[in-house]
Amino acid sequence: VGSRLSTFTCFHPHLPRVCAMPLGWSDNIILFSDSYKVSHWKQYPAGTKTVYSYFESRGCDREGWDSVCFFGLQYFIKRYMQGQVVTKEKIEEAEVIYGEHFGDNNLFYKEGWEYILKEHGGRLPVVIKAVPEGTVVPNKMVLFTMENTDPKCFWLTNFLETLLVQVWYPMSVCSNSRYQKLSITKALDETGTDSWAIPGGSVFKLHDFGFRGVSSVESAAIGGCAHLVNFLGTDTVASMVCAKKYYNATQISGHSIPASEHSTMTSWGPEGELDAMRNMLESYPEGLVACVSDSFDIFRACREYWGDKLKDMIKGRIQDGKWGRLVVRPDSGDPGETVLAVVKILCEQFAEGVTTTRTGHKLLPDYIRVIQGDGVTYETIPHILEKLKAEGFAADNVVFGSGGALLQKLNRDTFKCAFKCSQIEFENGGAREVYKDPVTDPGKASKKGRLTLQRAEDFAGAAPEDEYRAQAGPDGQPGGTGFLHFSPCRKLVTVSSGKGDPAKDLMVEVFRDGVLLKDWSLRDIRVRAEEGMVTADGKPAGCFS
Repeated sequence: VGSRLSTFTCFHPHLPRVCAMPLGWSDNIILFSDSYKVSHWKQYPAGTKTVYSYFESRGCDREGWDSVCFFGLQYFIKRYMQGQVVTKEKIEEAEVIYGEHFGDNNLFYKEGWEYILKEHGGRLPVVIKAVPEGTVVPNKMVLFTMENTDPKCFWLTNFLETLLVQVWYPMSVCSNSRYQKLSITKALDETGTDSWAIPGGSVFKLHDFGFRGVSSVESAAIGGCAHLVNFLGTDTVASMVCAKKYYNATQISGHSIPASEHSTMTSWGPEGELDAMRNMLESYPEGLVACVSDSFDIFRACREYWGDKLKDMIKGRIQDGKWGRLVVRPDSGDPGETVLAVVKILCEQFAEGVTTTRTGHKLLPDYIRVIQGDGVTYETIPHILEKLKAEGFAADNVVFGSGGALLQKLNRDTFKCAFKCSQIEFENGGAREVYKDPVTDPGKASKKGRLTLQRAEDFAGAAPEDEYRAQAGPDGQPGGTGFLHFSPCRKLVTVSSGKGDPAKDLMVEVFRDGVLLKDWSLRDIRVRAEEGMVTADGKPAGCFS
């Protein structure tokens, strides 16, 4: 917060002599929380020395999305928590803002923040354990835990909840992107794709068009970077900056091609559309080029322009040692019907170059493909690909572009993300398991005590009563019974009540007292995210691993 203005002298004859020039936000961790949390330092039981909390997905509101691809925590740690983040100036700024905000100068815990500045050099005295980024984890499993490392800073753990729960966003985008990759991979396999190495397979089949459709540049950066965990195609430049700065991408992490938009095509007028298309082919004679083709009549464009008058130019993009491809972009109409019609027309017009895959599906020649960038969602992609398959066309004929549905049409409740305190410890050595278990919503029951995430096989011989059972109505046991929270797939288990084995915990320390302990690379994250990416016969269908 802390947006500020500076003044400068202006010598422009038509502007005021003194102008205000806006500067960017200045980060202040003390202001990155919900207002009510400022008052919570007074609300814990007397003698509290440790507050231990955890983050999880409590489920998903989308059918079949039974797991998350964990991603984004490292960004928030590096961006907002690493090193000295508390200063005298930030404390003073917060004191003024909170005093005016509440109308009470006694709510803000100035002494607590001054203690962190004096005793810890402004570094945050907390420790975070988390699953490695890129790990695919079933819903309802613990994903990271956090606790204070200084007994006098017990209030800090849940003060940081507001900031760290925002991990929901990159994690949800990454999972959304990955589920679309799974559906695309399935369709490619079912219609005869054999090559899965870059640039083949699914890696360029979903292009990020989302920069303009998100709420902020930061959302574009971290959401776009989350998409790059699964794919290599993007037009969201900020995503690559994020990958390089926060995820150790040593080479470019995303790729794009020259492409037209409606303004460049329609500026030639309806009668000049053919010339505009010819100009695209002449301006970019080699490599890939994409051209939006529905400004007036997509079907005429495919049949008469691309498939006739410009046909030889398109075919000539692959000859004499050079390689090129035109990607035709429809951008309106029913996505399934339009894509099918466009592919049919192009296969007719370029029939001499059409081949048949091992599954008997028709595939356009290498010099031409289709990209659908309108109405593309996790639901419409499999619908479009199924229509193509049913009509005898390979999934490899089409590429997708997605904007708002990829980066924006998600919220914290998509994966029902929550951060809850599960244990507090006291100065006298005692401890108390903390949980909520509302009779009005069993789905919001939280886990108790210290947690580990382990493989279910570690508890293969556990007694039935050790498995967690939820409270059975208002007359049941609050907090439920048992301590083993098995995932529905029975592969992982969250062990509660401190009964897990820390040596077998899949979570690792990633941050302690202002220092980042694990610095994951995008390359490693991509490999983890491809877990389970296989063809129908069990062969690996990933491209990063």
